[in-house]
Amino acid sequence: MSRIGKSPITVPGGVDVTIDGPAVTVKGPKGTLSRSIPGIITVRKDDGVLVVERPDDERQSRSLHGLTRTLVNNMVVGVTDGYRKGLEITGVGYRAQKVGEKLQLNLGYSHPIEIDPPDGISFEVENPTRLAVLGIDKELVGHVAARIRATRKPEPYKGKGVRYAGEVVRRKAGKAGKIGGKK
Repeated sequence: MSRIGKSPITVPGGVDVTIDGPAVTVKGPKGTLSRSIPGIITVRKDDGVLVVERPDDERQSRSLHGLTRTLVNNMVVGVTDGYRKGLEITGVGYRAQKVGEKLQLNLGYSHPIEIDPPDGISFEVENPTRLAVLGIDKELVGHVAARIRATRKPEPYKGKGVRYAGEVVRRKAGKAGKIGGKK
């Protein structure tokens, strides 16, 4: 039995879960999320908890069991607390700022980069070198943060670029210079 899949999901107060065949909808104080689950996996509601079950011990069923439980749990956590992914900008003259709802990044290119937030995502700029992506959908928050990081990945020689908060970039030594030289 899957250790992740067999643990029940507690549904906090103020969260409404609707199961309609393969569709699971979770409605909470921060918003509503919906997802279609695989047909062989069943989700049922028992007095305040959600239980994810699989029909048999086949490889496909076992792999989808834990995945489905984690996806449904992420929906419940998202509508109650929300998700936040922090980013740090390193480099001389590199900075971020909010222009309306958009995020404007100056990352050493000849032009500023503007990123529009998709529905359900907002940006928070704490200072010019620290920002965060906020939202209720964990998958979408991670995707938008990865798109921002991809605009200028941290390089290994000086460490300049956009990195996740707390990410460690392995540094390289660089050129060693000539020792003997040609004669």
